[in-house]
Amino acid sequence: MESTNKTNNSNKGVKQLNSRKKFIKKFLLWFWGLFFCGLLALVLLFVLTIYGVFGEMPNVRELENPDIYVASEIISSDGVVIQKFEKEKRIPVEFQDLPQTMVYALMAKEDERFPYHSGVDKKALFRAIVYRGTRGGGSTITQQLAKLLFTQREDEDGKPSYNGVSSNKIGRAFQKIKEIIIAVQLERLYTKDEIITLYLNKFDFLYNANGVATASRVYFNKDVKDLSLSESATLVAMLENPVVNNPKINPENAKKRRNVVLSLMKEQKYISQADFDSIKETPVKIDYRPVKEIGEGYSAYFKYALKREVRAILSDYEKQTGKSYNLYKDGLKIYVTLDSRMQKYAEEAIEKHVKYLQNIFFKEQKGRKYAPFYTYVDQRDKPIAEVYNSIMVSAMKRTQRYKFLKNRNLTDEQIIEEFKKPIELQIFTWKGDKDTIMSPWDSIRYHKHIVQAGLMAMEPHTGNIKAWVGGVNWKHFQYDHVKQARRQVGSTFKPFVYATAIKNINYTPCTQVSNATYTKGNWTVYGNGAMMTLKSALAFSKNAVTARLIDATGADAVIQMAKDLGVESPIPRNNTIALGSADLTIYEMVGAYSTFANYGNYTKPEMIWRIEDNNGKVIKEYEPQIREVMNEIYAYTMIDLMKGVVDIGTGRRVRGMGIKAEIAGKTGTTNKNADGWFIGIAPKLATGVWVGWEDRYAHFASTSIGQGSSMALPIWGYFMQKVYADKKLAITQEDKFEKPESIGNNFSCDDLASYGDYDGGYSGQRYYDIQEEVDNVPTPAVPETVNTKLKKKDSVNFDK
Repeated sequence: MESTNKTNNSNKGVKQLNSRKKFIKKFLLWFWGLFFCGLLALVLLFVLTIYGVFGEMPNVRELENPDIYVASEIISSDGVVIQKFEKEKRIPVEFQDLPQTMVYALMAKEDERFPYHSGVDKKALFRAIVYRGTRGGGSTITQQLAKLLFTQREDEDGKPSYNGVSSNKIGRAFQKIKEIIIAVQLERLYTKDEIITLYLNKFDFLYNANGVATASRVYFNKDVKDLSLSESATLVAMLENPVVNNPKINPENAKKRRNVVLSLMKEQKYISQADFDSIKETPVKIDYRPVKEIGEGYSAYFKYALKREVRAILSDYEKQTGKSYNLYKDGLKIYVTLDSRMQKYAEEAIEKHVKYLQNIFFKEQKGRKYAPFYTYVDQRDKPIAEVYNSIMVSAMKRTQRYKFLKNRNLTDEQIIEEFKKPIELQIFTWKGDKDTIMSPWDSIRYHKHIVQAGLMAMEPHTGNIKAWVGGVNWKHFQYDHVKQARRQVGSTFKPFVYATAIKNINYTPCTQVSNATYTKGNWTVYGNGAMMTLKSALAFSKNAVTARLIDATGADAVIQMAKDLGVESPIPRNNTIALGSADLTIYEMVGAYSTFANYGNYTKPEMIWRIEDNNGKVIKEYEPQIREVMNEIYAYTMIDLMKGVVDIGTGRRVRGMGIKAEIAGKTGTTNKNADGWFIGIAPKLATGVWVGWEDRYAHFASTSIGQGSSMALPIWGYFMQKVYADKKLAITQEDKFEKPESIGNNFSCDDLASYGDYDGGYSGQRYYDIQEEVDNVPTPAVPETVNTKLKKKDSVNFDK
């Protein structure tokens, strides 16, 4: 019995042993199966990544020759290279020019085993995975260089951009795999010294400090080989985060992180305790010297408008031919219609008059609590404090500083508090950029005071744009006021209404219309009750007459006329458009007015003549796009009507500037002087000018200085004075508008199959100091009436 039990127990033991062996065998099969499957999957993942299945891999060979790319040139109609599309300039540095302290600082901070690994530090990588980065990262210097290759992409302007960094964990994991692959490639291609040099040359230290050599100039005004231990450690600390650790933006944090670098150098025996102690309490001292950006200046506005056109052309060309071109690398020749001389005259005209306006505006705003904004007494209006805060907060949220602080999880209230702390910054002045101590909040407010302007000139018969000034300073105000900005056009819209009445219902310049107060529904336009001819009414910009004209033609007909004249912006479908309630661009307005000087034919304004590749092959050649809008008699009638504006009306100031030529034009002033316009047409050149501010709530309190004839017209006058003086331009004061042969010599109303005496048809009126009727139209903002009670000493003295 006992023997039987022993046998049974023995059998059970054998079975259990066999079962355990089967389990272990099964486990090992699964384990090694999963291991090798995982390994195979990992290998496959790497192979697929290498072949670009998960996105294009960067070309590491680009690091060897960063200067092989040829800039595309912008060549004016008079043969001058006025701008280039080129990559940001870098000053490459050789390894022997790097201070040894910088090399040691880099290895101590970023990669202590750099001399010994082959691109991937397995120990650091394992530590980073296990502790999820809390005890240091796993990237080597080589991997960080690899990361720059595909995450520091160029933006559309050819500048460094970090938008390539994936924002999700899966995407970032794939990028990590790419970093490892590229790092291994780099280690095979370059020596350790070369990798350090390439990394420091590639890194963007902000403020156009691209590469360590430029950074040493920008932040310390030194050659890189002359940097001190403290300065070298400061730049190495910026490699971690060039914004947070920036000595110009955040000097205290820059000092703290510099000391971290020095401490690591001490621990790794690169420096002594004495070296560390001698520096750790000293502040980070900089000698900031900014680098001028490529493309700064007035013509930068034209350049960036041109860039959009050229990119679209190159994209279409690639679709048609399969051949692609890079605007910043392939050395294209872009022949543009711009004339370098006229461009210079336009820039000088804007600078001359806007400086004058700026001085007056600063004086007007001095001491006002909510300068430069006005609000107005009206039941529908918001309190001035609410308007002020709304504009300021909105502007704040568009800044990079706000986005940076928001990413650090600060609330808007905390960010506003930070924005109101004084720091070192740079502001725009007409004497050049000024370094000062000012809070970012007051900096925004200061720049809201700055008068803005735009100008475009074109040949009416060809559509060639000859001058384009989109603003007063590209560096500080990167918003084009020629084709990008839409602003209320005021009375410059009236010729569209008059042209519709002349074409559609057979009105003539001698047709008389009542100027009495006009009311329709809730809209009232005040007048003086007199009957006026169309020519007199347009010359003196009479609102009530224009309101009656659109009532007679219908708003739809006027909108169609504007569209036929090249206006593409949306236009409200109501009668208030007669007085300029629509928001349009200078580009659209000048193109439309040019139709009247081109015998009724609209010619699309063009900025490009031809684009060639670097071998002279034509990629695109432009031909004028022309369509007939009205016959030549109607077109000349409009020219003659607008000549009255300049000869005796609201544009008469032209004559006071010594210009005696035949000029047709129109002034425009919007509600409360928020926008001032003048569009003047000479037989060979049509030019439009707008002057205003970034916000409609900023403007002159007085119409005498805030109207179009005071703000915009003088710029047109200064520009044309220089154009006429330059005999090489072949635009003279003797040029005449060509009268259609079908019109009689006297151009009387009888010639137009109407009535009355057209000759001298100004209703006997003579005005010498004319103030334009400000257009009473709805605005996108709250209706405005000046609140003169708000006078309190401001915290910012803008005279300093």
